Amino acid sequence: MQRTLANQISENAGKQVMLLGFLHWKRDLGGVQFALLRDRTGIVQLVLTKGQKLPLAESCIQVTGRVVQNAKAPGGFEVLAESAEVISQALEPTPVEIPKEEWRANPETLLEYRYVTLRGEKARAPLKVQAALVRGFRKHLEAGGFTEIYTPKLVSAGAEGGSNLFALDYFEQRAYLAQSPQLYKQIMVGVFERVYEVAPVWRAEEHSTSRHLNEYLSLDVEMGFIQDEDDVMDLEEGLLQTMLEEAHMSAGAEIKLVGHDFPTPPKEIPRITHAEARKILKQLGTGVGQDLNDEAERALGGYLKEKYNSDWVFVTKYPQGVRPFYTHPEPDGTTRGFDLLFRGLEITSGGQRIHKYDELVESLKRKGNDPAQFGGYLEVFKYGMPPHGGFAIGAERFTQKLLGLPNVRYARAFPRDRHRLTP
Repeated sequence: MQRTLANQISENAGKQVMLLGFLHWKRDLGGVQFALLRDRTGIVQLVLTKGQKLPLAESCIQVTGRVVQNAKAPGGFEVLAESAEVISQALEPTPVEIPKEEWRANPETLLEYRYVTLRGEKARAPLKVQAALVRGFRKHLEAGGFTEIYTPKLVSAGAEGGSNLFALDYFEQRAYLAQSPQLYKQIMVGVFERVYEVAPVWRAEEHSTSRHLNEYLSLDVEMGFIQDEDDVMDLEEGLLQTMLEEAHMSAGAEIKLVGHDFPTPPKEIPRITHAEARKILKQLGTGVGQDLNDEAERALGGYLKEKYNSDWVFVTKYPQGVRPFYTHPEPDGTTRGFDLLFRGLEITSGGQRIHKYDELVESLKRKGNDPAQFGGYLEVFKYGMPPHGGFAIGAERFTQKLLGLPNVRYARAFPRDRHRLTP
C-alpha cells in the first residue's frame, strides 16, 4: 500500500490508508487510545483499540487503518487504526514535551535541546516559511536575468574593513570567515552584470540580543548598469512581492499556525531621506545620531505606519560617515545608500556602489583602510566597471519580523551566537 501523508487524509475519507511518521502524542482512555501521528505535512489523529500498545512519544511508527470523519479531530478526519508497527523506538522521553512546546518558555532550554525541539510543528514552521521566502528570492531573480554565484567564505580581509571578523589560521597566514560577499559580488557584476547569492556570513560582534546572530543566512543581490539607487529599490520592491507571495502560497499552513499578522506583499514602498527621518524623529522627541538606533527605527516605523499605512519604508541618502567605503558618495556629504525598515526594524541595507578606481581608493583611505589590503578587489576597477548597486537581506531577521518571533534564534535551525556552538 502506498503511503498517505497527513495533508492527504481528507481526500481519502472511507478508504484504507497507510501512514508513516512520528508518534507525536498519546492518551489512554481505558478501552480506547487516542494518539497523534506527525509527518512532514502535518498531524493525524489515530484511534486505537485496547491491546494495541504504543511506544514512547517521538518513536517512528507505521499505521494502517480507515479514514473517518470527526469534526473534533485535526483537519476534521481521523484514522481508525487496525495495526500500529514500531519502526524505530524512542529510548527515553524527550527532554521537552513536543506538543507542549512554547516559544516563550526558557529559550535556553529550547535551544539546548534544539535537535529534538525542532520537531514541534510550531518550532519548524519558521524554517518552512524561510525556505519559501528563499525560493521566492531565487525565482524572482532568475526571471530577471540574474545568475547565482558562490563566493569564498575564507577571505584575507573583511568586506566592511572593520574588526568584527572571526580570525583563523590558514596554513602559514591569517584568514577570516567572510562577513559579506560584497566585494566578490561586485567583481562578478563585471562578469554577469546581475548576480545573487544565498549563503552564510559571520559577524564577530559580542552582542546578546533577541535579533542578532553571529552566523546567519545572507540573501545578496548586485546589479550593473543602473542609473542610481532608485533602480535598486525598484528591484527590491518587486522581489519582496514575489518572496511574500511564495510564502503565502507554499507555506500558508505554517503562517496560520504561527498566528501572527503576516503582511501582504508591498505594492509601493514609501521613500524618505535620512534628513527627513531625523526631522520626524526630532518632532517625535526621539534622540537620534547620524545612524538610526533601535529606538529611532521603531519610532519611525510607527509614525510612517500611521501616515502612509505602510509597514515598509526606505530611508535613503545616509551620511557618508555611517556607510561602508564602497557606497557611492554625493557632493553634499550624503550617499546613495539606503536601508529598508519593516515594522520598525532594519531588514535590508543597500545602495549604489562606487564604480571608478580612483574614487574607490580615496574612499578606502578616508575610512582608514589600507588599499593594499584590498588589492584583488581593486584590480577589477582598473578594467571598466558599470554603475552598479545592490543590497542584502538577513533571512533570519526577516523571518523573525514577518512571523513575530520573540527571538531570531527560532528562525535558524541551529543558531550560533556568542555563547552557543552546540548542538
